[in-house]
Amino acid sequence: MLNDKRIIEESNRWVEGVISSQDSGGYFGPRANRNEHDIWPNMVMLYALRTHYEATNDKRVLTLMMNYFRWLAAIPLEQILPGSWQKIRGGDNLDHIYWLYNQTGEKGLLDLARVNHERTADWTGGLPTWHGVNLCQGFREPAEYYQESGDVRHLRATERNYNTIMSLYGQVPGGMFGADEDARPGYAGPRQAAESCSMVEFMHSDEMLTSITGNPVWADRCEEVAFNSLPASMTPDLNGLHYLTAPNMVQLYKTPKAPLLENGSDMLSYNPWDYRCCQHNVACGWPYYAEHLWMATRDNGLAAVLYAPSRVSARVADGDEVQITENTEYPFGEAVVFKISAQKSASFPFLLRVPGWCSGARVSINGADAGLHADPDTWIVLEGAWKNNDAVRLELPMAISLKIWEKNNYAVSVERGPLTYSLKIGERWQRSGGTDTWPAYEVFPATPWNYGLLVDVKKPSSSFKVVKQPNGAYVQPFTPENAPLFLRARGKRISSWKLEENGLIGEVRTSPVRSDQPVEEITLIPMGCARLRVSAFPRITENPDANEWK
Repeated sequence: MLNDKRIIEESNRWVEGVISSQDSGGYFGPRANRNEHDIWPNMVMLYALRTHYEATNDKRVLTLMMNYFRWLAAIPLEQILPGSWQKIRGGDNLDHIYWLYNQTGEKGLLDLARVNHERTADWTGGLPTWHGVNLCQGFREPAEYYQESGDVRHLRATERNYNTIMSLYGQVPGGMFGADEDARPGYAGPRQAAESCSMVEFMHSDEMLTSITGNPVWADRCEEVAFNSLPASMTPDLNGLHYLTAPNMVQLYKTPKAPLLENGSDMLSYNPWDYRCCQHNVACGWPYYAEHLWMATRDNGLAAVLYAPSRVSARVADGDEVQITENTEYPFGEAVVFKISAQKSASFPFLLRVPGWCSGARVSINGADAGLHADPDTWIVLEGAWKNNDAVRLELPMAISLKIWEKNNYAVSVERGPLTYSLKIGERWQRSGGTDTWPAYEVFPATPWNYGLLVDVKKPSSSFKVVKQPNGAYVQPFTPENAPLFLRARGKRISSWKLEENGLIGEVRTSPVRSDQPVEEITLIPMGCARLRVSAFPRITENPDANEWK
């Protein structure tokens, strides 16, 4: 996409090495993995090869994959996904098999897909693991197999898996769930964290499920993670990351936080030289997101799935080629504008996603109101003949709302459109190692963080003032300084809310909370802008008998 010669040459070095590793039997990759019957590393590499093929049309990728899957289909059954991560993550392999089938139409691949499903851990019957990344990758597998089985129970199994995970450990803002390695009973509050790997894999699963099901709720779920959780996993320049990110996390330094966080080593500082698995995975988050901004429809139309400034070229109905340019400040702004370029008039369906949080979406075409009513979590379908320079404007009104997390001490989070908001905490970045080119940092709070909110639960908008930055859009909006908009709010400090002995934030206090501290004006910034963050707040009450809160 960037046409960066250095990156392409570096990538091609590895692509050529992988392709040349294939033996006469069809296996590719390190022989030690084959001897251990471990094909999970191959699943990872196949995603890279597929991307290479889609960028270059290098037919060697199809040949390699076909020979590889013939090898896999011929080995003894007990050697196919015998155990460990490959068995849990067999849905990745299933995705590759179906991708190749869609490219070639080779019917034998469908037989291999059935075997792959049967040999994968049983996600249809329940959750075979509580490891965070495994959950994010594996829960989708039944819905993938639904493409072949046509059995609606496979779709329902994936939705059930998601709901089970989120109802137990995802009762926090940001779209993720607490699994600071594994999801653990008793560790489900907003200070429990998710791996950077988990965010990318959860988003990828949501992107795939949007494509498979056509259900816009999966796109909502993808955006929730992408805008609120993923940005804070990395430094603003994307040169460093940390292993774990939580909705409430007010200092990021090396001291071990076990057992409050499961692992005992450094999990929180930003370090380009650590966190080996997440180093590679986190870099896939935004590219995969960009790849799924647009999707084709079954009737040769185009669907705008995830909103971002972009340009797409595609063949639509009757083979006509069109280009659509999308301009927007979403998720910070409410308007999305599409301009169509075509050499001749082209008839095709044009679908626009209405997010689940949006009431009153409006569409205008060439400046005229289209007169359409669209419910949340639906698609607006625009049909007709499109000509050069046609313009479509989508308005997605964003209202402030509160979410009450009853399972986590009735904490409250503040939402506007797809964004959740966090307390703006002063950040003190301290160099902790690395090199001048790739430094490592710890981050400490430079301002108080232990605030509860004064909010009107029945009229949330009355408790906040939306302030838009006058500077306009930034290349990197996900920083406290560059946040395109923020909220003014009122809060009080809670003296009893302190750090744990090991430096982790104390568990969120049960709402409603009384405080004898003075009322202060505080600033809330989009959650994705906040590396130090309090996103699940106690609610302050001045009424000691405020039992109606619960």
